[in-house]
Amino acid sequence: MQQIKKAVIPAAGFGTRFLPATKATPKEMLPIVDKPTIQYIVEEALASGIEEILIISGHAKRAIEDHFDSAPTLEAMLAEKHKDDLLAMVRETADINIHYIRQKYMRGLGDAILCARSFMGNDSFAVLLGDDVVYTDGKPALKQLVDIHEAYGGSVLGCQLVPNDQVSAYGVVAGEEISGANLLKVTDMVEKPSVDEAPSNMAVLGRYIISSSIFDILEKTPPGKGGEIQLTDAIKVLAKSEPVWAYNFTGKRYDVGDKLGFLKATVEFALRREDLGDDFRSYLMNLMKQEGKL
Repeated sequence: MQQIKKAVIPAAGFGTRFLPATKATPKEMLPIVDKPTIQYIVEEALASGIEEILIISGHAKRAIEDHFDSAPTLEAMLAEKHKDDLLAMVRETADINIHYIRQKYMRGLGDAILCARSFMGNDSFAVLLGDDVVYTDGKPALKQLVDIHEAYGGSVLGCQLVPNDQVSAYGVVAGEEISGANLLKVTDMVEKPSVDEAPSNMAVLGRYIISSSIFDILEKTPPGKGGEIQLTDAIKVLAKSEPVWAYNFTGKRYDVGDKLGFLKATVEFALRREDLGDDFRSYLMNLMKQEGKL
């Protein structure tokens, strides 16, 4: 079975839901506590065995490249002041093997993935969407998908079960249960269905292992609403000729492309920190008391 060693992270969007913060700062660089959102995504990829990462960038995204680059002036200052821990942290991000290509026009997720064709060649590859940060206290979410791919082959969609009243916010899969309800062989996908139209509660949540066959399909996929090429449309076609699995992965997923989801991630990641958690928890408790909520 082919090992998954390459990943693509689409990061070309404008981030309009976070304006004015994203007017000059890429949304992927907004920090959850003290670490840019995209770094959580990159670290998950590395922890899952990925060796080469391609970031699909766009206009005004230079800060992402700078973050994963060396910083000689900063490093010299930290070395001079013997701030060895911070120096190691800065150098660690510069050692990650990351490549970049620009999506010149905002033509949807499918078009962004198509930009990765020459980089991926004939290899199956991972996709991690930057709006979805997943916390696990064990195996990373992407690694769970890699394991399914190694066991069953084909493409794998990272999914979780969502309440009925939330299915209209996601791509939802229909499929046949394999080895229990946590794994489905995909027969169809419905993008943002109504409650009555939803074939299941299994929603696709920003993690994929995809066969290189997707590129030929994306080339022929016509633009949909808003002139965008939808990855979902291409995966539906792929499922007719190759196995596509939907796996209910373990972990807490945060939609950091949404303001409330971003705040939840910031608070909960801070509470998990050994250096911040206790003091921050005490602060929140006192704040709630002052507000009369406790």
